[in-house]
Amino acid sequence: MRLNHDEAVGKLTDVIAKFTSYIGKRLPTDVKEKQAELRKKETNPLAIAIFDTMAENQDAADKLNRPSCQDTGVIQYFLTIGAKFPYLGELEDILRNATIEATRIGPLRHNAVETFDEKNTGTNAGSKIPWLDWDIVPGDDSATIEVYMAGGGCTLPGSAKVLMPGQGYEGVAEFVFDVITSRGINACPPLLVGVGVSTSVETAARLSKKAILRPVGSKNANDNAALMEELLTDGLNEIGIGPQGLTGNTSVMGVNIESSARHPSTIGVAVSTGCWAHRRGTIRFNADLSYEVLSHQGVVL
Repeated sequence: MRLNHDEAVGKLTDVIAKFTSYIGKRLPTDVKEKQAELRKKETNPLAIAIFDTMAENQDAADKLNRPSCQDTGVIQYFLTIGAKFPYLGELEDILRNATIEATRIGPLRHNAVETFDEKNTGTNAGSKIPWLDWDIVPGDDSATIEVYMAGGGCTLPGSAKVLMPGQGYEGVAEFVFDVITSRGINACPPLLVGVGVSTSVETAARLSKKAILRPVGSKNANDNAALMEELLTDGLNEIGIGPQGLTGNTSVMGVNIESSARHPSTIGVAVSTGCWAHRRGTIRFNADLSYEVLSHQGVVL
């Protein structure tokens, strides 16, 4: 049966609300598989126990249908939308209403506090929140929506700067190590580290967040960037921070780098991190509102 416009908007809102609520309770497939892999490689008894506790926590969240971490974060949506998607104009309101509904049915902790007023909205919606990041695709009629829960711990290490011209790519690596060794322990390791390399702090910061939306274990298409991802991953794991910062073989699940062209005399670099409970998910809608969940296998909304 063909839906009228209001019914279609209601359906889209309902599905996104259920999916937003869902990712707070169940980790994406790639994250779960990576943590199981790291558990098998771990030799530190305490780290092994922590990995086992993490897995038990996920099982309990699944069985009890509750968030896997009490901090369900501030909701962010990263949108890759076709210019011909029939509900493009309504999406901002749809996502705001979906966030409010997800907060109710999750339930999600109330984390939207109006800056300077210091007032919690009680809905996870507020000024420019949920945060929307847009990429518009000409000629396309589909919508891919990536949902991310930006918790306090995993957000804490976030940092960006513009390097002096002579620092080069060695300066990028040094900056990443400085951030993770000084603040990474606060973000509940093992971390997924996103690195943005660009022309300024704001462009690098956006790319670093886009980087942690990429699947764990994926590689940058540029060979040099992919090599840096590998070297940074190996180097950070050599530090021995371990799960929850209590020592072990693994500090990070991986390092993802995203970059852009830049001014010849500057290198902007930024780091964003995802915690072990990396709550993010990807769902793709067709123009008729049929959809596919790309991040979680076997999900039923």
